[in-house]
Amino acid sequence: MTPDLPRVQIGGLSVSKLIIGDNPMYGYSHFNKLLSSHYVEWHTPDRVMEALRRAEEAGINAWQNSLTERSVSDAQRYLKEGGGVHWFALSWSDEWYRNPSKATEDARHGPAAMAPHGGGVGDRCFREGKLDLLKDILKRIRDAGTLVGLSAHDPRLVETAEERGWDVDYYMTALYHLSAARREFAQKFGHDPMGEIYLREHRDRMLDVVSRVSKPCIVYKVLAAGRAIQSRDRIRSEFAYALKRMKLNDALLVGMYQKYGDQIGENAALVAELCAE
Repeated sequence: MTPDLPRVQIGGLSVSKLIIGDNPMYGYSHFNKLLSSHYVEWHTPDRVMEALRRAEEAGINAWQNSLTERSVSDAQRYLKEGGGVHWFALSWSDEWYRNPSKATEDARHGPAAMAPHGGGVGDRCFREGKLDLLKDILKRIRDAGTLVGLSAHDPRLVETAEERGWDVDYYMTALYHLSAARREFAQKFGHDPMGEIYLREHRDRMLDVVSRVSKPCIVYKVLAAGRAIQSRDRIRSEFAYALKRMKLNDALLVGMYQKYGDQIGENAALVAELCAE
């Protein structure tokens, strides 16, 4: 018998240890336009509903998506049809950076929690020394009445927020710092890489931070955007490594794709099994 997925506490919410992400659903493949188009073509609104229902059956009760017209429509439809997932929303790219008031507008769609995009808002504000802008966005989320998240690829941003006691309920922590990896590649080889670079040392650096901060973390890019899925043993190893380094009250965020099998059921059972061990 497969053990049940554990729950973690984020704000006042009881959230499954595994959260389903939206990258495969809406074509954010992190590989190329062909794969992204394939994702979009397959994921009709009805299939997104099927995936969310399957997630609930498997014990997953939270979904994170980036705020677009399509994702908002799907989320509201699912909730209207009686779905019980907690909706965690992420700003669309750098939209809130360009227009902070959009965070207040987006909160009216009804998500349970919101966070500014890690690369497009959080890391950018940190890199450009615009922390007051980032804190203003976070305050707008708080004032709108939803839980407040801070997403980051750069572990230094999470450390800064923690050290300064920022008013957030959770961190979203990417295990791979893609912009830093591009810079390191260019410095070493004298030209930009063709595609995204995932460096293991970045994974360990972020997990060190995750293990030390007081707030719960939603850990994402656990499978390196599909680069670490060659076998079930490999997936098990990646999940196990992250879970061992995380706090008990942290969660994994993983995008899942149902066309060629039941990734949702398999991943939920695997995380439950690893947590039981």
